[in-house]
Amino acid sequence: MSVRPVYLVDDDEAVRRALVLLLSTVDVDVKSFPDPESFLAALGKLPPGCLIFDIRMPVISGLKLQERLIAQGIDWPTVVISGHGDIEACRRAFRNGAVDFLSKPVDEQDLIDAIQKAQDMLDRSEREAAEHAETADLLASLTGRESEVLERIAGGFTTKEIAASMAVSPRTVESHRASIGAKLGTTSAAEMTRLWLQANRHP
Repeated sequence: MSVRPVYLVDDDEAVRRALVLLLSTVDVDVKSFPDPESFLAALGKLPPGCLIFDIRMPVISGLKLQERLIAQGIDWPTVVISGHGDIEACRRAFRNGAVDFLSKPVDEQDLIDAIQKAQDMLDRSEREAAEHAETADLLASLTGRESEVLERIAGGFTTKEIAASMAVSPRTVESHRASIGAKLGTTSAAEMTRLWLQANRHP
């Protein structure tokens, strides 16, 4: 099991104790909160992790907590638990990106599996974000004209087509392309295209 923290938010003290005990047996670092308000108050000091919360809680429901986090740009993977089997709530949770929706009493193995899936998703998301940032840094090293050439390469333009569209000679395009290759570490049009596409989509 990943060492990433798990944040459990449930207003039922007995449930919190049981789940903390269960997850501690598989070396999961669990931090529990009795309500969404206390979790939100601590949020600024918490490293990214997996969320587990009850869907029905007073003042702020689990769904409202999920939506509030999304509004703040926090998309940590979430496992939703409920003792009511509310189908519409389940749908809303999944629409908001929940990894799984488990009914109380929670099956131990189902919960462990859901947490592992959430942890894997967080790992993958952070890897993709790091790759995106690295690629963005590489492309930021290009000059304005080199960026224009790269955009046309990614659009499938030939050297002659790029030259005509930019009103320069093919030799000038080839010079720009050589400089782009040196900065990006590749002379492959396919790899240049992949990097350009990666940098121009959201992580």
